[in-house]
Amino acid sequence: MTGAELLIKTLEEIGVDTIFGFPGGSALPIYDALYSNKKIRHIKTVHEQGAAHAADGYARATGKVGVALSTSGPGATNLVTGIANAYMDSIPMVAFTGQVPLSLLGKDSFQEVDITGVTLPITKHSFILRDKNDIVKKVKEAFLIATTGRPGPVVVDLPKDVMAGEVNEKTVKKDVNGFVASYTSKQAIPESQQKQLQKAAEMINEAQRPVIYAGGGVITSGANHELLKFAEKIEAPVTTTLMGITGFPSEHPLCLGMLGMHGTAYANMAVTECDLLIAVGARFDDRVTGKVEAFAPKAKIIHMDIDPAELGKNVDIDLALKGDVKTLLERIIELVSCKKRGLWLETVNGWKQTYPLKYCNKGLKPQFVIEEICRITSGDAIIATEVGQHQMWAAQFYKFKNPRSFISSGGLGTMGFGLPAALGAKLGRPDKVVFNIAGDGSFEMNCHELITAASYNIPVITVIFNNRTLGMVHQWQEMFYDGRFSHSELGEGTDYVKLAEACGAAGFRITEKEQVEQTISKAIDLNKPVVIDVRIDPKEMVMPMVPPGMPISRMLGLD
Repeated sequence: MTGAELLIKTLEEIGVDTIFGFPGGSALPIYDALYSNKKIRHIKTVHEQGAAHAADGYARATGKVGVALSTSGPGATNLVTGIANAYMDSIPMVAFTGQVPLSLLGKDSFQEVDITGVTLPITKHSFILRDKNDIVKKVKEAFLIATTGRPGPVVVDLPKDVMAGEVNEKTVKKDVNGFVASYTSKQAIPESQQKQLQKAAEMINEAQRPVIYAGGGVITSGANHELLKFAEKIEAPVTTTLMGITGFPSEHPLCLGMLGMHGTAYANMAVTECDLLIAVGARFDDRVTGKVEAFAPKAKIIHMDIDPAELGKNVDIDLALKGDVKTLLERIIELVSCKKRGLWLETVNGWKQTYPLKYCNKGLKPQFVIEEICRITSGDAIIATEVGQHQMWAAQFYKFKNPRSFISSGGLGTMGFGLPAALGAKLGRPDKVVFNIAGDGSFEMNCHELITAASYNIPVITVIFNNRTLGMVHQWQEMFYDGRFSHSELGEGTDYVKLAEACGAAGFRITEKEQVEQTISKAIDLNKPVVIDVRIDPKEMVMPMVPPGMPISRMLGLD
């Protein structure tokens, strides 16, 4: 058995069923081992960045580890943006990279790059596998590290001679490193934490105007049911980050939607006026807080997070609770009292009625298209997005019912993420209708992955809000740079219908509001890759908006 064959067998035993990758010289022993394998599906993307984003989307949609594979040198460096994207959003991924033989390392050999060094700041761990007897052990460690604690990507660099060499399966090391085992094992809540939980319960019981601020950690830990139970027991409204949107049902009476720069006015007002902010699996990102000194100025803050480095990092907090938020919520639900907070909820509901999300419903509007997709799919689709205005419209106007149904680049804000991530999500959840909501600028970043979609007949529907501009850049230039549209206008550009057809997908164009329902329904019924070019006004903006550096209470676009 070769090292590569042992690698593939180990991945099978771990439960890997899908790998996204692109072959090359240093990875040939691994691809040779995949040739006769019947249990692991390999999806060859057009570009390695597409492989990384597809693995990311697969992980977000399924909760399992996404796996990417590349050759050395440029193949490995092409994964870097996707790895960084997963790192910023705490997504479990293992990226296997081919490497030149050990004897050629450090000699500037053909397609040699120190990928473990390159990715050190954007991974939970990265290492080169130098000993063929460590293959099983190190692969298991990589998956443990990727999935435990705060999840994230791990890079495993695989020299060609280690993969090609013969190995005796009976003599290889199979037990993970003792430190890794202790690091990844679940720890009981210590006595000091029990006291902190009791203190948190007291603060919650005493609060008159509490707000729950939920982030992506709720989804990662599978704590959506606990969050719902907690919110209903203490009658606290819930606002979410972009990453946490699907952690709480969008149409629940206690839901405030997203907060921050493009959040709802009523979420921002509730956070500004609350006397207790309970942060659950969130990290107080700058797009959430706005001017930090003016964020939740009247509130005490309880912060629950599994990563101790995040506790109190960006804002001053009054009480820190370290641990898995599902476990913490289970315990705190037992300790808090049922509370009726009718006056506070009445105030919040008044803001909802006074400042709803709205738009001028004349002509073809992107917000209307999102609402129609939601209506036609009954809020049960998986929505992936690129990055920009369309991303915010999807977050604002699609009413999500289920966790892991919004696949979007939050921390890194990666244009080109949506299409390959949607492909990964669809392969992971073939039972779901999957849309990629895109802008024309973002779509063009990785539009070549339509070839991947067509090659494997992955029925993802891409809806392009085509305003012939880099929409969010254009909006900022209009609002803050006196309308100096420096290099943000695309002209008439590409015919996306013809591009789709050239790649083997179906293409449609929508120019009138009356075409939306029929076109969306037809795209779903086709059950093949589809691109829908939706022509919208370049003057359409995402509102409300908090100007950069301002308090989140100072929103534009409310009138």
